[in-house]
Amino acid sequence: MSVLRPLDKQPGLNTATILLVGTEDALLQQLADAMLKEDCASELKMYVAEGGGVRWLRHGLTVPRCQEGGGSHLARSLPLPSDVNRPRIDLIMFVVNLHSKYSLQNVEESLRHVDATFFLGKVGFLAMGAGQESHCSIHRNTVTKLANTYRSPLFFCDLEREGFRATVAQRLVRMLQICAGHVPGVSALNLLSLLRSSENPAPEDL
Repeated sequence: MSVLRPLDKQPGLNTATILLVGTEDALLQQLADAMLKEDCASELKMYVAEGGGVRWLRHGLTVPRCQEGGGSHLARSLPLPSDVNRPRIDLIMFVVNLHSKYSLQNVEESLRHVDATFFLGKVGFLAMGAGQESHCSIHRNTVTKLANTYRSPLFFCDLEREGFRATVAQRLVRMLQICAGHVPGVSALNLLSLLRSSENPAPEDL
C-alpha cells in the first residue's frame, strides 16, 4: 500500500503545497481558487484529490488532466499516483460533506494512505453542511471522533457561501504557510497545540 509521507520530497524554495481531499468536486475547485487569490508571499501549489481524480493547481491555473501516457494525475482518492515531479505536500485537508455517507467513507479510506508523521500538525478536517442539520446523514459527533482519533483540528464550515469560503481560504493559506515553515518562530506542532486547545475552533479564530 502506497503511503504519503511529509518528507518524501525535497522542499521547494518559498513554496507551500496543500492537498485537498474530498468528493465535492465543484466546491473543492472553488475553495482552491479562493486560496490562490489570496495575497501570499509564498508560491502556492495545490493538489485536489476528488471523486473524479487528482488535479494539480498552481498560480490559479488548473493543469489539465492527461491520459496515462502523458503524465496522468488521475486517481479516485488517496494514494496519489506516482509522480516524480509533484511537489512536497505540506498540509492535507480532508473535506467531509455531512450530507453524504460516501464522502465520509472516502475520507476514511484515504486516511489509511497517510503516514503517522503527517498527523504532527500537517493534517486538518473540514466538515461542511452543518448549517443544514435536518439534511445531515452524518452526525457532527462522528466527524468529531474521527478528528480526535487522528489528533487533528476540525473546522465546521459552509463552503457553499462565498463569504465564508473566502474566510476559510484565508485561514487555510495561513495554516499552509506555517506548515511549510514560512512563518518564523511558529511550527506545525505549535499550530496544532493552539488549535487543539480550543474544541472545534472556527477558521476565523485562527
